[in-house]
Amino acid sequence: MKINTVLLDTSFFIRLLNEDDLLHENALDYYRYFLSNNYILKCSTISIAEYCIKGTIDELPLNNLQILPFNINHAEKAGLFGSLAFEEKKSGNINITDRRIIPNDIKLFAQADIDETISYFVTSDSACENMYKAIRKNTSVNFEIMNIRRPYNEQFGVLF
Repeated sequence: MKINTVLLDTSFFIRLLNEDDLLHENALDYYRYFLSNNYILKCSTISIAEYCIKGTIDELPLNNLQILPFNINHAEKAGLFGSLAFEEKKSGNINITDRRIIPNDIKLFAQADIDETISYFVTSDSACENMYKAIRKNTSVNFEIMNIRRPYNEQFGVLF
């Protein structure tokens, strides 16, 4: 049963924690909305690893997050999603960096799909959203993309 649970992408944390970022206010508004409306906020260990490339783990709001480890069932689903994404790349429908590894976005999608409580994958990455659409075109997925480039009040139709 889905109960207002979101998986937050690395791009969300980058915008939330950088006051100089053009999408900082949007990220902050979404974060406040989620907390005010009792959303469960999940963060993958994959996003933590990505964030720690230029930041540190103590910068993340861990006290408000449930950590989602990447497990074998996620790996299996990521393989399926990766296969679909690379087929879309071959068809020229999406652009994926030329490499033979599975992009982290696909691994995060697998986690969101496997975790039946997750309703939304929250990102600011348009390329990520395009990859999601390409995968969704070829298989069903159990979550939606929520792009913070769209102000939260347009997404939810309310002000908090």
